[in-house]
Amino acid sequence: MSGPHSRTTVRRDHAVIAPDGHVVGPVPGWTGAEHVQLIAPAMGARFGMALVRLEAGAVAAPPAPGHGRAVYVLDGAVTLDAGEDHHYELGPGGVAYAPPDTAHRITATAAGRVCVIDKPYTELAGAPRGRPVIDDATRIAPQDFLGDPHVRVTALLPDDPALDLALNVMTFDPGASLPFVETHVMEHGLLVLEGTLVYRLGDAWYPVGAGDAIWMGPFCPQWCCAYGTGPASYLIYKDWNRDVMA
Repeated sequence: MSGPHSRTTVRRDHAVIAPDGHVVGPVPGWTGAEHVQLIAPAMGARFGMALVRLEAGAVAAPPAPGHGRAVYVLDGAVTLDAGEDHHYELGPGGVAYAPPDTAHRITATAAGRVCVIDKPYTELAGAPRGRPVIDDATRIAPQDFLGDPHVRVTALLPDDPALDLALNVMTFDPGASLPFVETHVMEHGLLVLEGTLVYRLGDAWYPVGAGDAIWMGPFCPQWCCAYGTGPASYLIYKDWNRDVMA
């Protein structure tokens, strides 16, 4: 389509970022990498989410001081090294969480793409300051969401007081939907992995598909329904496990 057209929308409490508007840029400290910053504090978010294309041999810069980092491998392969005795290889569906201020190195062993989520860590009295997590979405059994077998959630990170975030893959059969319009204090970052959905955000409705990203701010009403001939799935982040009044 020619002309100034895009499905991207940015509002006070939500945003839909479509691939047709992606602008690639460098980030200091990364080598062999092209960044598309999908979500950032500049839009009102309290975390960052980036789509990063890696060349073979690319090396990631560490997150900012005090920030935890979650990485989800979309395609290709990376290694994560955290000391002499901790070497991990991650392929598509691989997930890693590095706690704040933890020395580690992420290197691409094959060209591909990763989704990177950086979040300022929220302390919890009496709990460890995060802990490393390495897993593989393809080996985690999905669970029915609120008893609905047509909507399934794959929990990529454990429910642990040391962790101040949740990261899941949600999968919808064609025609399946969330059971109600959610309104809550947590904010979300979402990347559609496959399929097509209609998303309600606030008082607006958006068709989204693979490659689209969504930011949902606190208390933004949200609901979605999958459509098409195949399943739809997305990677979704939320801040979690903390008392907002503490």
